[in-house]
Order: sequence, then C-alpha cells, then structure tokens
Amino acid sequence: MTCEPATPAPLGTATAPPSEDRPRIYVACLAAYNNGYLHGHWIDATTPDEIMDEVRAMLADSPLPGAEEWAIHDYEGFEGASLSEYASFETVCALADFISEHGRLGAKVHRHYGGDLERARAAFDDYAGEYSSVAEFAEELTRECGTEIPASLQHYIDWDAMGRDMELNGDIFTVETGFDQVHIFWSR
Repeated sequence: MTCEPATPAPLGTATAPPSEDRPRIYVACLAAYNNGYLHGHWIDATTPDEIMDEVRAMLADSPLPGAEEWAIHDYEGFEGASLSEYASFETVCALADFISEHGRLGAKVHRHYGGDLERARAAFDDYAGEYSSVAEFAEELTRECGTEIPASLQHYIDWDAMGRDMELNGDIFTVETGFDQVHIFWSR
C-alpha cells in the first residue's frame, strides 16, 4: 500500500523509563572471579570514558593485585534488550541511550532486528503508530487513503484479515507492548 496514516503517535513518551532508572551494568573483576571472589561494581551507562574510569577504580580495589581483566556479568534497565559479556562500552552507552529514548518498545524492536542497533534506530523512521490491533490500523489506513466504502458493504470487510495480510506480505511488522498496544512499523 502506498498511503500511510497521517500522524504517528509520539515516540518515547509512555514507554521510556524514568531518568532515575538509567540503564546500568555490573562489571566484575575476572581475576577475582576466577579465584572464587565476587568483586565488581554497578555502573550507570553514561559515557564510555566514565564507565572505563569506574572499571579502572574497581580493578584497582580488587582483592587480587594487578587485576586487569573485566567482564559484564549483569545489567538492568535495558528493558529486555541483550548485552554481551564483552560488549564495548560504546555499544553499552548507545543501547542505553536508545532504550532511554524508546523504552520497552525500543528493546523489542532491537530484539526484532537480532540486536542490530542501527537497524532498530532506522525502524523508528518508519513508525506508523500505536493501535489496539492490526485491524484498526488496516481500517484507518484504508479510510485515510480516501477509499469510499458504501455503507451497505462496511460490515462485510474483514479488517483483521486485511491487517494480517499486510503483515504476512511484509508490508508491516508489529511489536506488542501490552494488551491492545500494537505498534506498527512499515517494512521498507
């Protein structure tokens, strides 16, 4: 279909976490960990340099002298998005910023693209909005495109099937964030 709904819902409003819930990572000292000690710090995902400074301080306080290696052993506030144990701090901060902007919806789009942050970011350029169902989207799209439907035929249109066909044809993809919260993205 070539016609698109006029105005998408505002992004990052109800789905973004509050600023005090900034994503953070738990960075552990591997020298201590490999010798049976739990030593690490929770670090806010702010900037790569700030994270590295905190990692250096954590390693300097290690119960084992000369500790140099670290790994991300836990994380929170990423709304379900995955992080590798050895993700770069640039990746951590970029994902944290994305999640802070888009919340759980952003995490689900990130997962939809297999953890590819650039593709997830680009998907929001093709965001069509939040609807209660794909049927509601299909009906709104049809009506906004100027299609005249005679009153005698309106009850015979299967909007569910039309929305499902749009999804199966690859015209759109959907992300559900809750009951009657279906986010529609154009697949381009």
